[in-house]
Amino acid sequence: MKISNTLTGRKEEFIPEGDPVKMYVCGITPQSAAHIGHAMSYINFDVIRRYLLYRDYRVKYVQNFTDVDDKIIARAAPLGITPLELADRNIADFQADMAALNIMPADAYPRVTREIPSIIELVQGLVNKGFAYEAKGSVYFRVTKLDDYGKLSHRTLDQMQAGARIEVGEDKEHPMDFVLWKAAKPGEPSWDSPWGKGRPGWHIECSAMSRKYLGETIDIHGGGADLIFPHHENEIAQSESVTGKKPFVRYWLHNGLLQLGGEKMSKSVGNLITIKDFLSRNSADALRIFVLSSHYRSPLTFSAEVIDGAEKGAQRLAQALQAAGGGKVAAFDGEAYRQRFVEAMDDDFNTPRALAALFDLARDLNRIDAEGGDASAAKTLLRELADVLGLRLMAAKTAADGGKIAEAGAEIFRELGRDVPDWSGDAGKAMADVITLRAELRKVKDFAKADILRGKLESIGVSLKDTPSGTTWEYKPK
Repeated sequence: MKISNTLTGRKEEFIPEGDPVKMYVCGITPQSAAHIGHAMSYINFDVIRRYLLYRDYRVKYVQNFTDVDDKIIARAAPLGITPLELADRNIADFQADMAALNIMPADAYPRVTREIPSIIELVQGLVNKGFAYEAKGSVYFRVTKLDDYGKLSHRTLDQMQAGARIEVGEDKEHPMDFVLWKAAKPGEPSWDSPWGKGRPGWHIECSAMSRKYLGETIDIHGGGADLIFPHHENEIAQSESVTGKKPFVRYWLHNGLLQLGGEKMSKSVGNLITIKDFLSRNSADALRIFVLSSHYRSPLTFSAEVIDGAEKGAQRLAQALQAAGGGKVAAFDGEAYRQRFVEAMDDDFNTPRALAALFDLARDLNRIDAEGGDASAAKTLLRELADVLGLRLMAAKTAADGGKIAEAGAEIFRELGRDVPDWSGDAGKAMADVITLRAELRKVKDFAKADILRGKLESIGVSLKDTPSGTTWEYKPK
């Protein structure tokens, strides 16, 4: 397996330090609802994690929350709530969004406000070693102490300094020195420290939390390409200076950014589509296919047309899984598809090629089914590989559609005097039972009731297709 390393600029053989693979991905600043730009990053790293697990690596995955920040403080004040209350609310919403997107939960979600002692300890360590200094209650990192500052972003200190400026009231030795501990301001959250009351700077937080939960060195550190400088550059400076161990991170992975209307999708620009808004109109699988159709390091441009294409792709894969099976065993080279998938993912997690293998597999599955063959082996493999990419492959486009289909199934059962099973809004389970019921009615030649059943489904956009090997269904919202 080879992966691209931002630090070296090369594609390198993946050799983790030990077991488990230690993986840290920068989390959100929970100032407002998460948007699909966030989703793009976390889908990519979710798939990377899932593939490592598929390849039998154990993975410890940590993702933080920056739950105290200038933006959170500014946004909470007009709402009449504390910054922590705002952060709590948005973190809960974020985790619900991640579950809706089928993103695996992290093994740990450290929050800055709960890790202050670890952060202070790290800052003190840097001060003790001469890498940091105190000025008027704040503490700054001394970049001139390092010979290799800029090695991640591949820029020299002089190149960085050209665009730097010192803010009024700052007492930095060098324009590129960055804050580790901010002196307290009236009305803002603060904590006691050896330098007086204050709160952590942004960069020190991730160094402290990754160290506490994963150790002094880690295998994979991920985040958006916009974090390379200054955030990840400064993490390296802090962590390697305090521990003396290099490299702090063996493999730096950065995903491309999502664009809408020619600009990066971000809170500061204001061109946002929240995850909740997206999922009210489209499926989580469509968003995954949209993201994974491009290499994780490449930028993506959002458009309704592209999402519509991804939605249709998701439905094609979902429909293939409904092949009835039960015919004669067909010639099927599953290992060739699995090998294509693995070779693609081993090549720096090349999800476009991996997806292409899935669509070809689905096409083969449909061929086998149409010929009356047994497609069960192909279905099992498609489900296996789709799981690695985090695709649920449900025939319903959205959760609301799934509920609508399940409710239609319940009405059919009630009208025909049958007990309604507990489907919990799952369209797939509902339709499996409805199709079984219809087969029973046709077997006893009760075609009138079978037609009532079919008409009820068609009224909400569900069509049935009878094939030599069984019945499949398709949903097109009306």
